[in-house]
Amino acid sequence: MEGLHLVYSYRNVMRGFAARLSAEQVKEMEKKPGFISAQPQRILSLHTTHTPSFLGLQQNSGLWRDSNYGKGVIIGVLDTGISPDHPSFSDEGMPPPPAKWKGKCELNFTTKCNNKLIGVRTFPKENGSPIDDDGHGTHTASTAAGGFVRGANVYGNANGTASGVAPLAHLAIYKACDSTGCASSDILAAMDAAIDDGVDILSLSLGGFTRPFYNDPVALGAYTATERGILVSCSAGNSGPTNSSLSNEAPWILTVGASTLDRKIKATLQLGNQHEIEGESAFHPKVLNSTFFPLYEPGKNEHEYTEGSYCQDGLVYNSNGGKIVLCQVGGGISRVGKGQVVKNSGGLGMIIINEEENGFTTSANAHVLPALDVTYANGMKILAYMNSTKTCCPDYIPRNDNR
Repeated sequence: MEGLHLVYSYRNVMRGFAARLSAEQVKEMEKKPGFISAQPQRILSLHTTHTPSFLGLQQNSGLWRDSNYGKGVIIGVLDTGISPDHPSFSDEGMPPPPAKWKGKCELNFTTKCNNKLIGVRTFPKENGSPIDDDGHGTHTASTAAGGFVRGANVYGNANGTASGVAPLAHLAIYKACDSTGCASSDILAAMDAAIDDGVDILSLSLGGFTRPFYNDPVALGAYTATERGILVSCSAGNSGPTNSSLSNEAPWILTVGASTLDRKIKATLQLGNQHEIEGESAFHPKVLNSTFFPLYEPGKNEHEYTEGSYCQDGLVYNSNGGKIVLCQVGGGISRVGKGQVVKNSGGLGMIIINEEENGFTTSANAHVLPALDVTYANGMKILAYMNSTKTCCPDYIPRNDNR
């Protein structure tokens, strides 16, 4: 077809191709013999316990030992790439990959591959390095097959040995996503390659809104992979609790979802009236501070949030300097990113208020300044307190009780 720009030709996940076409070209293609369907490009989003103990995976007994910790299994991870120098991906004690392995490390990455990271590829190749510039891919790969890392902790909290579920399994990394999402054509190309390479398991922590299976690229690719004897494990998604908010629900996919965590890295904020507000934070100052500082809410509205409430770039130093700043979740900027904005504008600390629909959910992030992540209900208590006084004491009290 004149003007056709072919992007991918698929051999395994389907008999088809990805191409850049105009609407008129698609209409012409629909008239061709053998045409079945055409779908526009779709961008899928990335998805981010006690699972090992729940499954009976004790280090020296039971299923974990009997399965030899995943030795000889090849797990293909489709995500944002990998940080190869992370200790979870050391190949100490790892055997060479099985003889059936046909994959490769891209030329600009060969020195980073080892007996743990046996394959690394990027889709499309024009995206450049498979290095993870988002963190999501490194997180999911280490959860699946990270090796034993002794002395792991989060800023001194939760010290112990960290491990993936299959610490002796091999990893094949397929970078098909970046921080903005995952293009459906790239996902299918990565799955196509993984089938050829000889993976045993495909892990995809990504997805979108529910679609008919024939119109869902992950479901289509997973069907063929399953026919080839590959287990496809996908995340259930970050959406909910509304109807039809599940992702990757095809019956041939192992759909994995987490309900609730029973552990927190706690931190406490003490207000000037001695009332304590509990939240989470991975940042704990070495010296607790009992000095009172002014509170500042950029939106200056107790019940409705404006753009200023999201603590985006542009906070004024004179308004923000020397204060504890209240920031609302959202606005296209991450929690840690909000902290950097607050720090750059002279803020001494930050309180992040979650959305009402998140209920009791809070997050413990490695912030760049003293910060506290609180529920919507507790955030409203802090805002109400600001009606009577403008100071509070940023007294962060770390509790490492893993609750």
